[in-house]
Amino acid sequence: MSAPVAVITGAGRGIGAATARALAGDGWRVVLVDICADQPPLGYSMATREELEAVASECRGTAVVGDVRRQSDLQAAVDTALASHGRLDAAVAAAGVIAGGVEAWGLDEETWDLMIDVNQTGVWRLARAAVPALLTGPPPRQGRFVAISSVAGLVGMPLLAAYAASKHAVIGLVRSMAAELGPHGVTANVVAPGSTDTAILRASAEIYGLAGAEDFAVHHPLGRLLEPREVASAVRWLLSPEASGVTGTVVPVDAGMSGIQ
Repeated sequence: MSAPVAVITGAGRGIGAATARALAGDGWRVVLVDICADQPPLGYSMATREELEAVASECRGTAVVGDVRRQSDLQAAVDTALASHGRLDAAVAAAGVIAGGVEAWGLDEETWDLMIDVNQTGVWRLARAAVPALLTGPPPRQGRFVAISSVAGLVGMPLLAAYAASKHAVIGLVRSMAAELGPHGVTANVVAPGSTDTAILRASAEIYGLAGAEDFAVHHPLGRLLEPREVASAVRWLLSPEASGVTGTVVPVDAGMSGIQ
């Protein structure tokens, strides 16, 4: 049997890149998508094209510069997987952005729209592109869809209302997909990371006026930040045969944060 194939968004760095490395280590063939362009409403930089290509080279995968806000870009990534490998076994929606710093009622529409368009609608757009490919072929099917939410999808976050709203919405979307995909043999799940050492966490520290991202560790019973590879390990498991009976669930990889709220 040929090696399985996955499309991963937000793969230029952070959790998306760590997921690509984890899957490649298991023999998966990967198509890696990232926007590779800074977004003006955000106070931090996106992954660069060089970073995306470096991850793709390390994983022996294919780099696709694409924006999850454009359906055609995600369709191109899925088409690349099908053209190069003849199949698609999994889709991982790891692209995400963060912005905030004011109460919900004072947030500008540009920031609100960006959070929803990338973090929530980007997951739906990946599903639109990937699920038809996951449903090809006769039963029994074993396709997988995994989205990265956040502990902010499980609890409220002051000054991050748009981000939290988008991450809550991811959970509702994927749980509904699980109900719809179950009869077809395809699973759909969510991973909800806590404070993970990424560019998004460093941007969060600036929003809250903290000295550094390490200050978030106080909210974790484990007393430390998470590494992207720890979150990627949960995604890796959900994509494995061992997780064939798991669907419609949220796996918190949050160092215990949601358990003490």
